[in-house]
Amino acid sequence: MPKTLIHSDKAPVTGFTDKSRPSPLAQAIRAGDFIFVSGQGPLDPVTREVVSEDIAVQTRQVLGNIQAVLEAGGATMAQVVNMRVSLRNTSDFPAFNEAFRDFMAGEKVTRTCVAASPHRTGVLVEIDCVAWLG
Repeated sequence: MPKTLIHSDKAPVTGFTDKSRPSPLAQAIRAGDFIFVSGQGPLDPVTREVVSEDIAVQTRQVLGNIQAVLEAGGATMAQVVNMRVSLRNTSDFPAFNEAFRDFMAGEKVTRTCVAASPHRTGVLVEIDCVAWLG
């Protein structure tokens, strides 16, 4: 089964360490009935800069970026079955979780949330996900 690359101009391309060179990553890949979305950070799609120092603002941006990539692949947040979250600071969890709850508007997913250090300075949260199209 071939894989299909998914791209949205409404979300940033991530995975770069040098903005002058293309990213080695796809925003998402469809394989069969699944879409695998690469880890999204709180980056503005145009400037590729971190949108804010506030965890709630960053969380909404990350989820908005994921939503844009999913839409480019013909999916919605309602089709997400799993998310993995990396938080730079565990003390941000309550504010992150509240922003996540608000954005998801009652939609349920499975989720793992771990303390980690995203590779980019200023990034407080990164999320990847898997959506099922079946």
